[in-house]
Amino acid sequence: MGIESIIVWLIVGAIAGWLAGLIVKGGGFGLLGNIVIGIVGAVVAGWLLPQLGINLGTGIIRAIINAAIGGIIVLVILSLIRRA
Repeated sequence: MGIESIIVWLIVGAIAGWLAGLIVKGGGFGLLGNIVIGIVGAVVAGWLLPQLGINLGTGIIRAIINAAIGGIIVLVILSLIRRA
């Protein structure tokens, strides 16, 4: 994995985490928090969406959308755990 791939992962994670934070909580979590939520969300969506037969296009936009969907799922689960 080259430095370019790592930079793309960080950018996609930051954007996706920020979007997920806006949708679920109404705000972001700071740069590092957004990156973590986005990358964890990308892993979750990368596993879950193909299991459901969902394919959302190609390219960087697909990566951002998938990671944001996964980030939303992660944030909803975290909020349910905190309430318990």
